[in-house]
Amino acid sequence: MDNIIVAKNLTYTYMKGSPLGKKALDNVSLEMKQGEFAAIIGHTGSGKSTLVQHLNGLLKQDEGELTVAGLETKGRDLKELRRKVGIVFQYPEHQLFEETVYKDIEFGLLRQNIPEEERRARIMETASIMELSESILQKSPYEISGGQKRRAAIAGILVLEPEILVLDEPAAGLDPAGTRELFDIVTTLYREKNITVILVSHSMELVGDFASRIIVMNEGSIKYDGTPSEIFGLGEQLEKIGLGVPQITKLMKKLSVYYPDIRTDVYTVEEAQKVIMERLRTKK
Repeated sequence: MDNIIVAKNLTYTYMKGSPLGKKALDNVSLEMKQGEFAAIIGHTGSGKSTLVQHLNGLLKQDEGELTVAGLETKGRDLKELRRKVGIVFQYPEHQLFEETVYKDIEFGLLRQNIPEEERRARIMETASIMELSESILQKSPYEISGGQKRRAAIAGILVLEPEILVLDEPAAGLDPAGTRELFDIVTTLYREKNITVILVSHSMELVGDFASRIIVMNEGSIKYDGTPSEIFGLGEQLEKIGLGVPQITKLMKKLSVYYPDIRTDVYTVEEAQKVIMERLRTKK
């Protein structure tokens, strides 16, 4: 597959030239292929949110080059870029403001002058993907549950048919059931639409469950980049920069003290169940 994101030597400083200036990105280079489901992790202030805000032009680099979906991001009209890159920030439901959920989802399409018949078709398709019934679409955003609000806010971005979907701490404030429900939907969307998904999260469990690639940031630079097995195998190195591994990985390492032959490169509950059951079968 072709690269959908190519960053070369990106540098960005907040409040550049002032005594409070802080370098948030330091010579970051990155390539990402179309159709990847990648996670960006790092402690607060590591640069992960700053990096993704460059993808649709919310921030523009001081130095370096960035090409996203075939578009060079610096010095161009941002309308086309933001159509290709949808970013869902923490608590996106706080941005809901229309009379009904339907109108909220429709808002971006109206700004693009999409004909009414096409608008409705796209809204209904997106609502179906996000498991928002027609009755919910006719309600006020203030009358629906927290999980439904979150899905409605994401629907307002998906209806614009972005090529890249960035989820910045999308599970913030959701209970475990709501989180699982949301990510099951996102996974289905990812598989059926072949869009590129970038997850920014502090939850190692979410990252381990859904991402196939993990990019670790520290002090404005990319520290590690690899598969979940490769990254979570760096337990001590991650702890040194304020990160950890999924709880299930920690459990498997504790089990290995008593069962030295058991695998410890496990980062999802489903995989742990398979490993443990396989060991029980082979040791009978």
